[in-house]
Amino acid sequence: MRTTILILFALISFNGVFAQNETKMDDNSNKLAVLWTSGDPDVAEKMVFMYTLNAKKQGWFDEVVLIIWGPSAKLSVENKMIGDYIKRMQEAGVKTEACYYCAQMYNVHEKLAEMGVDVKGMGIPLSDYLKDGWKVLSL
Repeated sequence: MRTTILILFALISFNGVFAQNETKMDDNSNKLAVLWTSGDPDVAEKMVFMYTLNAKKQGWFDEVVLIIWGPSAKLSVENKMIGDYIKRMQEAGVKTEACYYCAQMYNVHEKLAEMGVDVKGMGIPLSDYLKDGWKVLSL
């Protein structure tokens, strides 16, 4: 009898863990991470930024993160229109993050930080977004 009770308790405990993981995935399904890697200003303005900004402003997603990675880091600080658009997104509630190592390769990590971008190693955060059930759009 004691063994049966312990087995039932273990099953109930594990079931709770699985239910928590399902809930975590469901809670994050309304969150969007946009991985922006292109150095093309037309791609940035006419697709990446337009969609990212409206995803937040129109409430298409509860939480929106723009990840600046690779050539987009350089474009962000060299192109005033792009920099201004990033500021508009931040003001609308879009969280902005950038890969530190990529930004350092272009020597723009300090300028991105001055723009209010969270510059950090992005391998683990991006992996966590993927594992946690966020929608990830890569451009």
